Amino acid sequence: MKYVYFLWLLFLFILPISIVFVYSFLEPQIYGGVKWSFSLEAYSYLPRYLALIWRSVWIAGVATLITLVVAVPVAFYIARSKLKNFLLLLTVVPFWTNSLIRIYAWKIVLGNNGLVNQFLGLFGIDPVQFLYNSFAVILVIVYTYLPFAILPLYAAMEKVEDSILEASLDLGASRMYTFIRVLLPNVRAGLLTAFVFVFIPALGSYAIPDLVGGVNSKMIGNEIVRQLLTVRNWPVASAMSNILTLIALLSIIFVMKRGEKR
Repeated sequence: MKYVYFLWLLFLFILPISIVFVYSFLEPQIYGGVKWSFSLEAYSYLPRYLALIWRSVWIAGVATLITLVVAVPVAFYIARSKLKNFLLLLTVVPFWTNSLIRIYAWKIVLGNNGLVNQFLGLFGIDPVQFLYNSFAVILVIVYTYLPFAILPLYAAMEKVEDSILEASLDLGASRMYTFIRVLLPNVRAGLLTAFVFVFIPALGSYAIPDLVGGVNSKMIGNEIVRQLLTVRNWPVASAMSNILTLIALLSIIFVMKRGEKR
């Protein structure tokens, strides 16, 4: 079994990342591909994309925070509900539909002639620009990756015994104090897992900012695709992918270290 895991890790993780890493130190060809000569030119382009990288981290971070704030009470309610199996089914139902269809559905809801603006029009309110901005990107990221946060938090919530929470309340603690100082520390592993499951894919989002984000809401994934398909500069795309991978790895290491210290 360990050899199967090693082969899986080698061919699906180590080898692809190694290829991207090597490509970032080569020279580009005019119509795509690379020249096998060492060059640091790709990394000289990165400073001009610092604002884009920061925007990607900011959008992914805000979306992750909102997702966790929503997922914690939802997971707690599901874990304590008599209908937990049915509620879990509703949580995973969105996975049965292609993600592109769900993103396009948000365009119907938030568009200038969408359902929300049609409702606002009933009260004489002019159409509001909900789409093609950071708000739309964050909203759709939260919607898309919310189940990724609910499931690990639900698993952690189920392990917390009701007697612990009841003891805190019986000793005079408020519900908010019990929630923050008793419940959350006991589901820390679920919180850390949910953070990783949401932040990493959100950071590399391409379809969401491409479809509902504007010019000022593009993320690093969109620029990587542009470098590959339009500019055809594979080394620059590889260098940006390395930066994206580095940020993801650093966030995972940070979360793991925080967990160990706790």
